Amino acid sequence: MDIFLLLLGFIFVLLGIIGSFLPILPGPLTGWFGLLLLHFTSIIPMNWTFLGITLGVAILIWILDYFIPAMGTKRFGGSKYGVYGTTIGLIVGLFSPIPFGILIGAFFGALIGELLYDSKDTNRALKASFGAFLGFLTSATIKFSIAIVYVVLFMIKFWKFKGDFF
Repeated sequence: MDIFLLLLGFIFVLLGIIGSFLPILPGPLTGWFGLLLLHFTSIIPMNWTFLGITLGVAILIWILDYFIPAMGTKRFGGSKYGVYGTTIGLIVGLFSPIPFGILIGAFFGALIGELLYDSKDTNRALKASFGAFLGFLTSATIKFSIAIVYVVLFMIKFWKFKGDFF
């Protein structure tokens, strides 16, 4: 059972990295579940302080993830249409076969959303699209960094007790 929990936990921390870029999967929270599964093994001692702090960070990042792209859009003069367009563009870009589809989708989604809001002011729409794009990049970078930290923490914990697993 311990090997199963170890492998499942490792899959979850790897999914946390993938979730840093996918709007469907909450990256840091998924990575945290991997850490939790590791602590559920009979080999790794339960450390509630460690799990509480890492959960707090994951929840904070998860909440900020909803505000950072919107703040980027608003800071550059965008509207809610730009925020919605960014989200739709991310999803479309995710499933597109082109390289960097998520990034291109975020930018063009925001641009289309802003042009739907006010088709006469293309300069404002471009500026707001750039803000949404920067917000997405900032959010993804923060989530990716935390997900990498969770993978490293997982590996450190595992490495410390590796002799007991095998």
